[in-house]
Amino acid sequence: MNQLFRRKPIAELLVEGEHSLKRVMGAGDLVMLAIGAVIGAGIFGAIGTAAAGQVGPTGVVIRYGAGPALVFSFILLGFACALAGLCYAELASMIPQAGSAYAYSYATLGELVAWIIGWDLILEYAVGNVAVAISWGDYFTTLLKGFNIVLPPWLTTGYRTALLSADPAIHGLLQTAPHVAGIPLLIHLPAFGIVLLITVLLLQGARESVTANNIMVVIKLLALGLFIAVGATHLHRENLHPFAPNGLTGIHQGAAIVFFAYIGFDAISTAAEETRNPQRNLPIGILGGLAICTLIYVVVGFVLTGMVPYKELAVADPLARALQLAGFERVGSVVALGAAVSMSAVLLVFQYGQPRIFFAMARDGLLPQWAARLHPRTKIPFATTLFTGIFVAAWSLIGDAGETYDLTNIGTLFAFMLVSLGVLVLRYSEPERPRPFRVPFVWAVTLLSAAGCLFIMKGLPHQAWERFGYWLVVGLALYFAYGFRHSRLRIREGSGSTT
Repeated sequence: MNQLFRRKPIAELLVEGEHSLKRVMGAGDLVMLAIGAVIGAGIFGAIGTAAAGQVGPTGVVIRYGAGPALVFSFILLGFACALAGLCYAELASMIPQAGSAYAYSYATLGELVAWIIGWDLILEYAVGNVAVAISWGDYFTTLLKGFNIVLPPWLTTGYRTALLSADPAIHGLLQTAPHVAGIPLLIHLPAFGIVLLITVLLLQGARESVTANNIMVVIKLLALGLFIAVGATHLHRENLHPFAPNGLTGIHQGAAIVFFAYIGFDAISTAAEETRNPQRNLPIGILGGLAICTLIYVVVGFVLTGMVPYKELAVADPLARALQLAGFERVGSVVALGAAVSMSAVLLVFQYGQPRIFFAMARDGLLPQWAARLHPRTKIPFATTLFTGIFVAAWSLIGDAGETYDLTNIGTLFAFMLVSLGVLVLRYSEPERPRPFRVPFVWAVTLLSAAGCLFIMKGLPHQAWERFGYWLVVGLALYFAYGFRHSRLRIREGSGSTT
């Protein structure tokens, strides 16, 4: 048991060598990276389901929507994520390494917990990107329709989406789509294509990726500004009544759905090893980006539910849909373009983060060593960048966004909870360790953060918990089959080496 919970010394985490990444980012880059990661599929996609609720194929309500009270769902999430953000800021400034929550957990809660966190982060980045890619594809399809280009439904609908849809037209594709060997050919070609393009961009290097992200962030902010400016001229008081049609239950379950909109602010910590002066810049990037995104979410949520009845928003592209229903067809096409660019930035940041988690785990011996290889010129983990791209692209081709939302949310919330507790543990296990940024009122903040994450997790459906349990079992099996036996920390301690 002691070996399972052995902690990696922080001093060792701070040592840089030939396997370190190249420091190229400043505070402004990190804030833009946060906006690039956070404002995406959640605000352009999941927000509609959070307002309207979700109904299964048989007509049974899976969960209730928040209605216009969606703004309170965002405020609740903003508060919970701000607490988690404070915890991330303290640990990121202490341990500016590429592994994010994985590295922090290794230093505070031990190797087994670190492995679980690393395994959970695959849910946040890789699996979450499947939903982002599919949502991107839906907006891209809407954009093409504005130019009178209509792709066949079987090329823009994944098999799992058709199987799980409550919409008779989409579910009917199982019979009407072309069949190969008796299997319906239902693929989401745009989602597949965008993931491959983002992967090619990431392989060019970190500086090039950051520059591309900054450009896309400016475009997405302009698109949201256009939506707010136009939508604010078409608000109807009757759409805001009843304000909370499903009471606290709707606000709670709406928050659980739209939590996907906040996933990504912690991706900033994966850039720690590529950040100049990380002790100063990481807290600015994490907390500054989170504050800006929360303000944008509240304003967009209010305008969206004030424009059209909230029950009309249970679609893949709710912002464009609201503008179309309000009679702003051309503006809807422009916003669809902004959404496509916006979610491209999310894909970029998440696809950027996941390989660096693999890189950190492989560097510790918990994954095969090919995952720790750096490109000699760009100094990025090219093997894992390519592997992640192929994995996400393949799943996006046939997957469903809705079922990946829940799996991503529960894995991320679990990681947030453990990071929050890790801050408290480290305050008492290493009280003298220098902390460039300190969480104020540490007991209250860390425990409220952990409790808030658990509360939001309770709003997720039973199926999400069940699948999360299966995911953890598979992860633990892999750890004991490979990671435990190849752990560099365990091998070094077993040999008595101190270097």
